[in-house]
Amino acid sequence: MLYNCESTLAEKEIYKILVVEDSELMNKTICNMLREFGCYKLDTTFDFKQAKLALEKNIYDFIILDLNLPDAYGEELVKNIKSLSKSKIIVLTSEADVQMRESLFKNGVLDYLIKDKNFVYSIKSIDKVIKSVGKNRSNTILIIDDSTFICKQMQSILNIRNYNTKISKTACSGMDTLKKNNINTIILDMELPDRHGLEVLREIKRDSRFSHIPVIVISSNDNPEIVRESFKLGVSYFIKKPFNVEEFTLKVDLCININRKDIEILHRQKILDEYKDAVDDSAIVSKTDVKGNITFVNDRFCEISGFTREELIGQSHNIVRHPDMPTSIFKDMWKVLNSKKSWNGKIKNLKKDGGSYWVKSTISPIIDYDGNIVEFIGMRTDITELEYIKQELEDNLNVSNKNFLEAYKISQEYQKAIEMTNILVRLNTDGVITYVNNQFCEVLEYEKEELVGQNYSALKDPTWSKEEYELIYATVKQGKIWNGQIQNRTKSGSLCHFESTIFPIFDDDNKLVEIFIIRHDITDIVNLHQELEDTQKEIIYKMGEVGESRSKETGFHVKRVAQYSKLLASLIGLDEKNINLIYTASPMHDIGKVGIPDSILKKPGKLNAEEWEIMKTHSVIGFEILKDSKRKILKAAAVVSYTHHEKYDGSGYPNGTVGEKIHIFGRITAVADVFDALGSQRVYKEAWELDKILDYMKNEKGKHFDPKLVDVFLENLDKFLLIRDEFKDIL
Repeated sequence: MLYNCESTLAEKEIYKILVVEDSELMNKTICNMLREFGCYKLDTTFDFKQAKLALEKNIYDFIILDLNLPDAYGEELVKNIKSLSKSKIIVLTSEADVQMRESLFKNGVLDYLIKDKNFVYSIKSIDKVIKSVGKNRSNTILIIDDSTFICKQMQSILNIRNYNTKISKTACSGMDTLKKNNINTIILDMELPDRHGLEVLREIKRDSRFSHIPVIVISSNDNPEIVRESFKLGVSYFIKKPFNVEEFTLKVDLCININRKDIEILHRQKILDEYKDAVDDSAIVSKTDVKGNITFVNDRFCEISGFTREELIGQSHNIVRHPDMPTSIFKDMWKVLNSKKSWNGKIKNLKKDGGSYWVKSTISPIIDYDGNIVEFIGMRTDITELEYIKQELEDNLNVSNKNFLEAYKISQEYQKAIEMTNILVRLNTDGVITYVNNQFCEVLEYEKEELVGQNYSALKDPTWSKEEYELIYATVKQGKIWNGQIQNRTKSGSLCHFESTIFPIFDDDNKLVEIFIIRHDITDIVNLHQELEDTQKEIIYKMGEVGESRSKETGFHVKRVAQYSKLLASLIGLDEKNINLIYTASPMHDIGKVGIPDSILKKPGKLNAEEWEIMKTHSVIGFEILKDSKRKILKAAAVVSYTHHEKYDGSGYPNGTVGEKIHIFGRITAVADVFDALGSQRVYKEAWELDKILDYMKNEKGKHFDPKLVDVFLENLDKFLLIRDEFKDIL
């Protein structure tokens, strides 16, 4: 469990909230209900004086504020709180004052809740609002309006809810901004200086790149024709100026939620399309309706059956049913399928030209939301050659004496075919080679005379242990067939990979007399897989370098961090899988810096408090970029990005996680990253001397760093320095 990178992905973001409510019962109720969500740290105060002291000592993400306190109330109270903190404010009140409500929204409160009989549900809505605001950081809204005042007003309102905004004063610049940015919702004025809003709306909705983006029309002209035409063209909402702030924010939130769902659907569709392409490339696929009529076939189905797609679509699947197949097979198949289960089996099918082919089939029912079968999909692999060989052997080798010579001749032909298409080896019971065929000699670059009489173990790859070979031999001696991958070195020293099946051969007394090995050369496949894996790792390195290059740090930083992390993981005893995982993932520890403005990232001096808060978001940005990936390496990279700035004593960010609750990947990367960063020159500092770095690491043991990791690091310092010297920055 300690090394399961996926466990951290489920952790919630922790928000710090100050509750300012003079009613002890109400205060306690709010805190107890919010604590149940498991993602809030709450402080409580009962008047303005206490709230002021709390705000002077702490930084809060949100303030839940009662409007009527013993020592302050109303809009003046909100203004005083805003002067003390940049926290987002959620207002509580017993009075449903419409004018004050609108005024407070204009002045930047996040929400306005009434303490009435439904207040318990209002408290639950606080959780929903906070989490929604957290998601909004990744959403951008385009405002197209020629009024500077309106644009600034909307921008201010949207920024309170953490939305990013882009402003355009004309239709032309608006369309240009739309084409250059990832926009999630558009707010469109109807009266623009260069074009009418309806023309812009038509252009947006006709372009497949943008037609899915929700549009809110905002206009001082609510002429019924304009309103009607806007909705016909697909706007989500029509708001009349001057607008109600609360109505405006609610409708924007609804549009963003729609856009999120649309994007999620598009992502899922893309993944499904990729799966479909992979299946189409590797299997023989068909689909039928519930009556068994063909609705889809892929290219491989057409190739093997000899029918064109046009000849198959609409026909009963019986068009390829071979008369040799018993009716009972298909009755059983339909019984299984109608019970909403998948059917598996071998089927002999009929070709268009009258020939036949065998397939290993899996046929599954596709079930809709209501539990009804809507279609069937069949996926098959071609086993024709295998079945024909099997049938011929059964028909021709199990014969009477008078046909023996003919059967013997046929068996010799099959032996010849097997010889020509497989790599064959025969061993005696001591593991000595007694026979190899030409293919074996050709692949391993030996002559037969060099191999026959040698022990088979002489060909083993040095990376394979003696115990691994003994385990295979023990399996075969027990009368079991062994299947698996084996690698050997050729005579010239290159590495070859084989898919091997090892058969024990017994005599009439059930005594092992020989070992027979059939191999298939899969070297090209293994090399291709390795190349793909290396390419994936290189891409991850490059992505890590992108994050570093934006802050003018060299690509060697990510290489060193990767090497340090790998070494430290190995020294503390992580298994090989996790060692390789952190080695590959750690270069992306600062990928979130792609979301930090250059003005902050490249600032040569010390960051102020506001800039530092923005800089700290890079760990969350990196996590958000990577967290939804299905790839183990990218999931691990999400964990590294999210946790490598946590500190062992709980003073780190983003969550203030303590001790071994910080994922081991984050604790390891923290040591590697800080050791390298302190020894490297940055835009805001010079490189430290080694003695100063080591003093810092020792002083931060148990504070910033896991003390066990620091001990291991210091005990093996010479190994880390070798890595540092090997990957020096080129200045």
